[in-house]
Amino acid sequence: MVAKMHPYAVEDMDTVLFKLEELKNRIKPKHLKEFFKAHDNRFETLSVKLAPLVFDYSKQRVDSTVLKHLIQWAHVAELQPWIKRLFSTEAINYTEQRAAMHWALRLPKNTQKHQQTAGFVHEQLERMYQLVEQIHDGQCRGVTGEVIQDVVNIGVGGSDLGPLMVTQALSDFKQKTVKPLNVHFVSTIDGSQLSEILHKLRPETTLFIISSKSFGTIDTLSNAQTARLWLEKSLGQSAQMLKHHFVGVSTKPEKMTEWGIHSEKQLLLWDWVGGRYSLWSCIGLPIALTIGVDGFKHLLAGAHVVDEHFQTEPFEQNIPVLMGLLSAWNSNFLDIQTHAVLPYDGRLKYFAPYLQQLEMESNGKSIQRNGEKVEWTTCPIIWGEVGPNAQHAFYQLLHQGSQAVSSDFIAPIQRYNAQQFTYVDNADALIQQHHLALSNCLAQSRLLAFGNQVLDQEEIKDLPRYKQYEGNQPSTTILLEELNPYSLGMLIALYEHKVFVQSVLWNINPFDQWGVEKGKEIANQLLPILNAEQTDLSKLDASTQGLIQILMGKDHV
Repeated sequence: MVAKMHPYAVEDMDTVLFKLEELKNRIKPKHLKEFFKAHDNRFETLSVKLAPLVFDYSKQRVDSTVLKHLIQWAHVAELQPWIKRLFSTEAINYTEQRAAMHWALRLPKNTQKHQQTAGFVHEQLERMYQLVEQIHDGQCRGVTGEVIQDVVNIGVGGSDLGPLMVTQALSDFKQKTVKPLNVHFVSTIDGSQLSEILHKLRPETTLFIISSKSFGTIDTLSNAQTARLWLEKSLGQSAQMLKHHFVGVSTKPEKMTEWGIHSEKQLLLWDWVGGRYSLWSCIGLPIALTIGVDGFKHLLAGAHVVDEHFQTEPFEQNIPVLMGLLSAWNSNFLDIQTHAVLPYDGRLKYFAPYLQQLEMESNGKSIQRNGEKVEWTTCPIIWGEVGPNAQHAFYQLLHQGSQAVSSDFIAPIQRYNAQQFTYVDNADALIQQHHLALSNCLAQSRLLAFGNQVLDQEEIKDLPRYKQYEGNQPSTTILLEELNPYSLGMLIALYEHKVFVQSVLWNINPFDQWGVEKGKEIANQLLPILNAEQTDLSKLDASTQGLIQILMGKDHV
């Protein structure tokens, strides 16, 4: 590994990493209960408040010495200059010659920084806001004059999972409209989702959003074409029908026009927005339709606060920096290769899948920026589930399995007492249920950390080993005052910047996804064979040849 000096550092890279290796040897045998015995004020020392959010990492297997050298690692890896490069127009996504400016999507309208870029962004956001208001007010109608009541978002990857996750998470903030508005999501290439949804809808009152950065993704365009045929069967073929029933979001206006989307219904984004970072743009139209224009603005504002925090706070109090460093410490030094995301709120049921894409598509890389093979294990496996469901599924493995797993526990402090819940007849019972969820959240992280120590010590003496708990599984807890657009914006942005921190430590590019692109390319090579347009299988491996024979009915299962 190349040694280099950093102006903030007193050590070079090799020295810092050598010391972290030494610390690993000291920390690995040490149990979390020993860390807490050594420091009475561990929570106060190892937690950060960024209102309305608290980040508690006191149950991570670190002490002040480890933290000092992890932060030293960030400095010698030149994280601070890299943060400045991120928040610029530089093409840091060097394999695609693009900037990575998702942060620009949440710049305030009156910002003094990057005024031209902010102007472009807000021009499109204002067009989106106008469309949202028209739909909410019943002014946006189908070609027959009926009010739009169902919106179907057709997309895949970041054009689907981000908006889906946020609309589900913020379902309590659904806006009232002239007529009830329902938002649906379609992403599967086999048409199963679309078929199920279309059976429930009326063509006269349905609007489709085609969300595709390239407007060339075969998954999305296949579903869009099916939707178009469904509309044409009832409403006929016409430019007016397309104008009234389709909205497009893409970087390619010419392709949207060619497909038939009217220029008034085209919303633009830019090639410096990666798909998994695009929910803040007009890709977030389903979000704005669900929570309203003001709600969407609060979502952006929460993310912007984290952008400022990430750029200005010292690393010792910088939440995304700490998140990235702790994750790298767990995977690279403590050999913890899997990470569970465990929200204790049913509205966050898509948060773990969202983070799977964000983290594993970004940092699932094995080649450094210099073209050489990485010297680290990069991204851990990200997985998870809503906490109460997970407790009855895989917590057995967390508590008594042979795998070392790190976890993030996420929960809102308040629920069911806001004004929007005054219609609930039994609000007190719901509040008690929320307290039950919170008690489980705290209990599970406590048992994972301390094991037998949290049990009755007299009872332990007679317990067989299969009923005992080793503990020492590290976790972080993130508490939100309330799950609302602002706090969710903060939460998502924290994880976005955590991913970037890790990429700097590992010296990889987190903003491309060439593995994904190659898979699509190979699929396009096989499609003509399955469509009987091509018959030569000789260049394919024996397994693929055999499977194709079965798929084409030339062999039997």
